[in-house]
Amino acid sequence: MFDVGTSLIAAAARDPNSVALTDGDLRYTYEELRDAALRVSAGLENAGLRKGSHLLVVLQNRSEMAVLYWATQLTGIIFTPVNWRTSAGELDYFIDNSTAAALVFEDASAAAVTASEKAQRLPRYAVGGASGGTVTYDELLATAPRCFDSTATAGDFSLMFYTSGTTGQGKGVPRRHHAERAASLAHVAQNTYAYGEATLGVMPLYHTMGIRSLMAMALINGKFVCQPRFEAGRALELIESEKITNLYLVPTLYHDLLHHEDFARRDTTSVRKLGFAGASMTDGLLLQLDEAFSPGLFVNHYGSSEIYTFTIDPDARQKPGSAGKAGINTQIRVVAIGSTDPQAHVAANVEGQIIATLAGDEAFEGYWKRPDADEKALCNGWYFTGDAGYMDNDGDLFVTGRVDDMIITGGENVLPVEIESLLSLHDGVLEVAVVGLPDDRWGQAITAFVKRKSETTAEELDAYCRASTLSNFKRPKKYVFVEAVPKSPVGKILRRLLVAGEYEIEKVAPEG
Repeated sequence: MFDVGTSLIAAAARDPNSVALTDGDLRYTYEELRDAALRVSAGLENAGLRKGSHLLVVLQNRSEMAVLYWATQLTGIIFTPVNWRTSAGELDYFIDNSTAAALVFEDASAAAVTASEKAQRLPRYAVGGASGGTVTYDELLATAPRCFDSTATAGDFSLMFYTSGTTGQGKGVPRRHHAERAASLAHVAQNTYAYGEATLGVMPLYHTMGIRSLMAMALINGKFVCQPRFEAGRALELIESEKITNLYLVPTLYHDLLHHEDFARRDTTSVRKLGFAGASMTDGLLLQLDEAFSPGLFVNHYGSSEIYTFTIDPDARQKPGSAGKAGINTQIRVVAIGSTDPQAHVAANVEGQIIATLAGDEAFEGYWKRPDADEKALCNGWYFTGDAGYMDNDGDLFVTGRVDDMIITGGENVLPVEIESLLSLHDGVLEVAVVGLPDDRWGQAITAFVKRKSETTAEELDAYCRASTLSNFKRPKKYVFVEAVPKSPVGKILRRLLVAGEYEIEKVAPEG
């Protein structure tokens, strides 16, 4: 199998003049992107980085980050991207854990780099005129190019993601070139991308969805349109001006696109393929997107940094809530919650824990320097995802939430997703998150945190639940109207903040 870097070399040979990447006024053809990556890779090697060295990258989605990604893939340097919003303390941890050989930063991350004691001991490549670097990115780019061949192999480590670390320090997820390329080929196939498509490059490149979009475009000589950080109005402008053909986003970003004041006046007709991942999509948002875009393809992709694809539903509209069936490179099972036995299958329509084989082509092999995490998640050749769900009679998977999100109320086990999907269909609800709060009587009281679209009341929402098929014990005991539902940078609901009381009560009820 090709290594990842050879994929770029092949794309440039196949169609050197097709547009590979845009970033504002900058436009790279595949030949120009290849040449930039060859120059930067030579600069990194001249500075002493070698196969197996970690390059810590603290950038937004800009052209320099894409070039650095491809440069590392040509050399066997391990691309190690982290959230550009990271703190100095987190940066110290990432540097220590990865044994980073150098780091790259910009203005947006400069304060954390300056305040990080460990960063000051490393070569620091400054992008875009940021202060505090030891070398500039432009100096890397000015290096004489290296040979036109990749020196990486399919068995080398390609990159290392860090998990979000919402319950502790992030875990390093190292992935080899062959697993990355298999995942990207599967992404192309499972989304039926055609030659020369264009995608919006806004999912962070420190996240598996962002890297997958970048890599997939190279496989089809497509165009990756950089948006450094998400802003719905700018995204709509780029969709119109760059004729974006496919979107691959988390549900939160789709929600913000649809509810932006410019949506109706922007031309989004070039978008024919929608894909989502990273979180469950409520039934309400699914219906709104279908009506707004009328896409020819609407894919629900369920996976993780550890194993890119678990399941694929090629038509999310046909069976709302379904995550579909196993992807082309993997196998999945649902086993009894609490069991570590991959053979402990549960029956159809019985909720259990979702596991995926580690023998699949897209799988990682274990966490970086975290045997404790390996012991918890890896067992008998299977990855225990920590997600709960069930398979219906057709063998389609339904993900019902994180096992850790389970609400135990009055002795009953309840997961939030079903309640959130129901409430999302109410005309007065813009966003909703459900958690269990401590309660003397119930143990945990099901509580819905709602960002309102119009002036609905708790009584109206309760009546709505009563009139539905939702079991009575799953009805929220309380409704809290908030200014915003807290989310991670990639759109995952941060339920722990709601439980901890870290939210803002709605100031003024919306009109309606």
